[in-house]
Amino acid sequence: MPVRQDLLEILVCPESQQAVAPAPSDLIARLNADIQAGKLRNRGGSPVEAEIQEGLLRQDGKVLYIVDDSIPVMLIEESIEL
Repeated sequence: MPVRQDLLEILVCPESQQAVAPAPSDLIARLNADIQAGKLRNRGGSPVEAEIQEGLLRQDGKVLYIVDDSIPVMLIEESIEL
């Protein structure tokens, strides 16, 4: 289930205060290919092992926050730098 619209309207990046929006499916597919290849790490340095179903893309397009079971994980160290 996608993030509720009313929640999306108030969420911002905790680092830059930029707005976030649902990530496009082609970006999610590309990140999932990197996960399968064992190449994707979050900003804390830990490997991302679970397939991404949904994500929130920061307005500047440089950072993705994973959405886990309809809950945005808005922690800087858990985000993915693009």
